Amino acid sequence: MLVKDIREERQGEAYAPFAADPNNYGKKFYIESYGCQMNFSDSEIVASILQGEGYGATRNFEEANLVLLNTCSIREKAEQTVRNRLQAFRKVKDQKPGMMIGVLGCMAERLKAKFLEEEKLVDIVVGPDAYRSLPGLISEAEGGQKTVNVLLSREETYADISPVRLDSNGVTAFVSIMRGCNNMCTFCVVPFTRGRERSRDAESILQECQDLFDRGFKEVTLLGQNVDSYWEKDVTFALLLEKVALISPLLRVRFSTSHPKDITDDVLETMAKYENICKYIHLPVQSGNTRILQLMNRTYTREWYLNKVKRIREYMPDCGLSTDVISGFCGETEEEHQDTLSLMELCRFDMAYMFSYSERPGTLAARRYTDDVPEDVKKRRLEEIIKLQNNHSRESYKNDIGKEFEVLIEANSKRSDLHWSGRNSQNKMVVFPKGERELKKGDYVRVKISDATSATLLGSIMA
Repeated sequence: MLVKDIREERQGEAYAPFAADPNNYGKKFYIESYGCQMNFSDSEIVASILQGEGYGATRNFEEANLVLLNTCSIREKAEQTVRNRLQAFRKVKDQKPGMMIGVLGCMAERLKAKFLEEEKLVDIVVGPDAYRSLPGLISEAEGGQKTVNVLLSREETYADISPVRLDSNGVTAFVSIMRGCNNMCTFCVVPFTRGRERSRDAESILQECQDLFDRGFKEVTLLGQNVDSYWEKDVTFALLLEKVALISPLLRVRFSTSHPKDITDDVLETMAKYENICKYIHLPVQSGNTRILQLMNRTYTREWYLNKVKRIREYMPDCGLSTDVISGFCGETEEEHQDTLSLMELCRFDMAYMFSYSERPGTLAARRYTDDVPEDVKKRRLEEIIKLQNNHSRESYKNDIGKEFEVLIEANSKRSDLHWSGRNSQNKMVVFPKGERELKKGDYVRVKISDATSATLLGSIMA
């Protein structure tokens, strides 16, 4: 997609429109997506539904008949960014009265009244489980009626809808395997905005992955709020992972996100068994202190997490590992913050997404606890976490100098068309000169690493 890579820049607010569709459609839509990979995957489902209604995608919102924002409620900054974008869209709409503006995703349910009634910013509000109703809502909005559907579902998985990958690089793709979450972490809005957990049927997942491979894609990322708890008709996540890997040894398989309490030895065994299952796990820890983890309702202890990391490295010593960390959760003491830093020292993550705690209305934490850590303390603790992680990332990447990796070419380097860029199995970005070999996107190539920054490996193609 034409988007800041959220695997690398999730700390910022990523958004982008789908690319312009080459087909001729009577109406045009423009969509921006914020937040997690699931939102970007959902936008591809929305694009498919809209194409069925005669809408083609455009990069320019000023020429669109329908402008959509697929939103995120995880952080306050994300919500403010969306509000600012809506104001920009409204200025254009004032000059183009026929334009419709819609808000999709996680902000839809929580802020529907503000958007529709108080601020009068939008025409359509649609929750994550109601995208099938878009055609009807659009029809009503065209008649001047403000429309909304934020009903959650216990069944909806969109399994029968083939996503439209208008902005894909043609090499990598996201495949949603489940929706919703049952974990009820006290800081998180996902169970309230995306509903209860339900798994998509395995056959439809395998069909989508096979179709992607047949069309030339070389990597799929299986998506879910908690992929390890996938279960559908006796198909566990480990078995699903194996089935996807068996499509072809030339199809790389990744997944996100894992929960420390649920990732099993069966999953680790399967990862170790198949070379085309990437040796990379995103394992959010959030805090290194057991009391804070209990307040967060993470349902594991510091010791459990450390033992899980040890187990991962027993199966796969070269496995890449990343995490999420929150500073300044309700009641966090200085000693408990130091526990987080010490856990980071023990785990030595390759990369981390790091945030200070932001109270989200409607969450269990907002109802039960007081957000009592001062903002300046949160900021200082976050800076310490970031500084430590930057040191660990730099060390991790420097340790790869002299090693050889198989790299899947994804695109030209952002800085030079004379260089390729792609990732290794451990999810590290590798940049290297094109040289004289006839290569293209989607090819695998052996690269020897000669240098590194804290976020990129630099190398050259092996002879």
